[in-house]
Amino acid sequence: MKIHYFGAARTTTGSMYLIEVNGKKLLLECGLFQGHRQEAEALNKNFPFDPSLVDAVVLSHSHLDHAGKLPALCKSYDGPIHCTPATKDLCGIMLLDSAHIQEQDALFVSKVRAKKHLPPVAPLYTSRDAEKCVMQLVAHDYEKAFSPVAGVTVTFRDAGHILGSAQVILDVQEGARKFRYLFTGDIGRGGDELLRDPIPVANVDYLQIESTYAARVHEQRPDADELVRQYVSETLKQSGKIIIPAFSVGRTQQIVYVLHELTCAGKLPRVPIFVDSPLSAHATEIYIRHPEALKPSINDTMCNNENPFGMGNLTYISDVEDSKKLNERKEPMIIISASGMCEGGRIRHHLKNNLGDAKNLVLFIGYCAEATLGSLIVAGKNPVNIFGEPVAVRAKIVSLDTYSGHADKNELRRYVEKISGDLKKIICIHGEESQCLAHAETLRAMKPNAEVLVPAYQQVVEI
Repeated sequence: MKIHYFGAARTTTGSMYLIEVNGKKLLLECGLFQGHRQEAEALNKNFPFDPSLVDAVVLSHSHLDHAGKLPALCKSYDGPIHCTPATKDLCGIMLLDSAHIQEQDALFVSKVRAKKHLPPVAPLYTSRDAEKCVMQLVAHDYEKAFSPVAGVTVTFRDAGHILGSAQVILDVQEGARKFRYLFTGDIGRGGDELLRDPIPVANVDYLQIESTYAARVHEQRPDADELVRQYVSETLKQSGKIIIPAFSVGRTQQIVYVLHELTCAGKLPRVPIFVDSPLSAHATEIYIRHPEALKPSINDTMCNNENPFGMGNLTYISDVEDSKKLNERKEPMIIISASGMCEGGRIRHHLKNNLGDAKNLVLFIGYCAEATLGSLIVAGKNPVNIFGEPVAVRAKIVSLDTYSGHADKNELRRYVEKISGDLKKIICIHGEESQCLAHAETLRAMKPNAEVLVPAYQQVVEI
């Protein structure tokens, strides 16, 4: 078995791993690259292999850095895309939303180019491409084995990262040889208010593990809830607005839940809260439809008979005009909007309108990849460019990684400790180079008999 590392190799985006086994080609993940715009666009426009030769696709979860390039693949690939039921439903909205953004961005750039008498540009993929792709999604429940290609049996196991996220267990038979290869996908922290803890895997021979926060330790979650209360309260007292960039899937639902808990406990006033993202609203509906992927105890925390995702002072905004009207309102409020890295969507408009006011707070609650607008704001760059214009940063900027869906250094260590089996090879992926290399050193000390690798882009590893 050979694995080609075509993404998330010494970086966190563009997850894509092509497995050659028993004469077949199995693709794990098909994600978008994000970050340096020209470099990402170049990587996203092309495939380093022929998509028409892929025999099957397996997807761990719906985040765009893992699934966002699937519609481009499906221009040439007509086979199944295997995932969990919740991932199938989430991809059904996320990929169509991504296609709409691709089309709008291409239209905008083409208008600019037309003024310079340059030819138009095409979107990476269209809504029609995304619709075709969604029709190719095939759902499998957790713990229900299936065979995507000859000699490979796949089982999804809860990863606790986002709704429907899975560890991908591959039981492989090549001739007389049998072995178990575990691809972690993105691993959750455990102890989440909404999601179940990652479930350990037994009898693992080879491990491919994420490394996003492999050299960092997160704050404890109760401390983070108190910090949210503190920062939000301070901003409200000075009549400011709280702007929260949040991924539509996962972080939006989690911060809404935290705000619900703080409000129910009387620790925050019932100020208007707006979730300004049609995708976030649809994603929240999917969360409600999939209780099998959530903790059973969620409903135990309801107060005043309020759904934690639908409290009385919470409004979901879909219409563009209603979104624009938020900028005309002067009273204190909380606005949660996508994207979490501030690379697209309505959050850029809210930042442009609110970054310049020192009374306001911009609260980051998720990971921002290098070179994204979110990472530049967190790093203290001032001014920042939004829609091609410089915008002064006077608002208070706070970044809390506690709500990250990724396990940190200690949590990854505990995750590996719970894996049983004679590990022969460990491959560190999905982390900036420094994180991957640090993770490799930790794992070498933990598993001295295992070979630990940190593959580079397009490197091939033989199993």
